[in-house]
Amino acid sequence: MTDTTREITLTVNGTERTFDIEPQTLLVHALRDELGYTGSKVGCESSLCGACTIHVDGRAVKSCTLLAVRYDGAEITTVEGLADGEDLHPLQQAFQEEHGLQCGYCTPGMMLTALSLLEDNPDPTRSEIRDALKGNVCRCTGYHNIVDAVERAGELMAAGEPELSGAD
Repeated sequence: MTDTTREITLTVNGTERTFDIEPQTLLVHALRDELGYTGSKVGCESSLCGACTIHVDGRAVKSCTLLAVRYDGAEITTVEGLADGEDLHPLQQAFQEEHGLQCGYCTPGMMLTALSLLEDNPDPTRSEIRDALKGNVCRCTGYHNIVDAVERAGELMAAGEPELSGAD
């Protein structure tokens, strides 16, 4: 640690990580550049596109405008924490089955936003799904397949598919 850095600890996908960081480092950059969790993407850098969405202490947040030092001690889930080894999370399975992605850039943020929705409302209407995802931009799809994927994930989760593991 230098005079300009701060030591912080984050629990990311169930693994506690302590590291030094510049106070002005954004959370998305800490995850990507310092810890190697590259699933969260840097898109607009203004919280408009949702590509950087992660879960912090169980809530979906856009990490591109949040200072990492403010989250010292937080529990973070990234898209890398959804799968349980080779077993896909129901959201990942549903996005694959329903062709809810094309280039994949927005997909991690879409999944983590959808996870928050499904945890709060296991059986949302298509309108509720669209409303929940309104802060996530996709430039490749017409959102129809993404909405289908979130509906399917809700079905899979209700049928007892594995819940969020929090493991790498």
